Amino acid sequence: MTLNNVKINDVHVHVNPFSMLHKPALEFFAMNQDFRQNWNRIERDPSYVVKRMDEEGVQRIVLINYVAKEVMGYDLSVNEYVFRYCRGYRDRLIPFGGVEIGLDHTEFARRIEEDYSKFELAGLKLHPVHQLVYANQYLPEYGEARVRNLETLYQFCSDHSVPLTVHTGSSMFPGARIKYGDPLYLDDVLVDFPELTLIMAHGGRPIWMEKAFFLMRRHRNLYLDISGIPPNRLLEYFPRITEIADRVIFGSDWPSPGVKGMRANALEILKLPIPEDVKERILGLNFEHLFRSLRVI
Repeated sequence: MTLNNVKINDVHVHVNPFSMLHKPALEFFAMNQDFRQNWNRIERDPSYVVKRMDEEGVQRIVLINYVAKEVMGYDLSVNEYVFRYCRGYRDRLIPFGGVEIGLDHTEFARRIEEDYSKFELAGLKLHPVHQLVYANQYLPEYGEARVRNLETLYQFCSDHSVPLTVHTGSSMFPGARIKYGDPLYLDDVLVDFPELTLIMAHGGRPIWMEKAFFLMRRHRNLYLDISGIPPNRLLEYFPRITEIADRVIFGSDWPSPGVKGMRANALEILKLPIPEDVKERILGLNFEHLFRSLRVI
């Protein structure tokens, strides 16, 4: 099997308004030479990104955008940004937006409804490690620290069949707090919102992979986005990955530090000693099945 005869889709690409980044975050991104040389073009020119996709044999990508004003610099304007960026290429570029967890509850509910509709978002992203919130912090046990907006987010996504990507695991960006990245907090979410389609980004790497795998076996509406995991170490992180092969989706995390490219990561997946049909599912078919079932594509 070669990359030429496998459908490649990428569920986790960072095309963001990079010019909004705080200086330390921008400098960390710039550890990637590709980003350092091309971030202005990536940010402003969707035709450039589509050209890169064509060169690398990638059919569709999800553009992951989220709100994290304190850690990264991104605010709610990311939703309009990703809408405008994707609108001429909706057959190739899938826009995921974000929510501002700290808004007044009434305003939060209004903005999530408005932004989802107005900006034609295909999905949403929650980044606990950068938004400094536990994924289950809507529970009464948090007392005065309870965040009701999370409950509103999950209910909205459940009611409207909106896929929600949630970051799990570590982050090396300055100001990130890794304690919020434990995937175990997602268990409460999936129990309380059984109709929610949740994409678990990064599989808890590099600390909580066993918990992530257990959750994948426990919850059928949970999908594993393998971005951020060195592809040549995927079987070290998830040695029983074939048991959940129908819900594992390729993501590159491009152009984050350490990521050489969408194609480069896909080539590493092809080298793994797993069945060929599993590689096809991971690299493209699971993506298509999920997003077609949700009428995103």
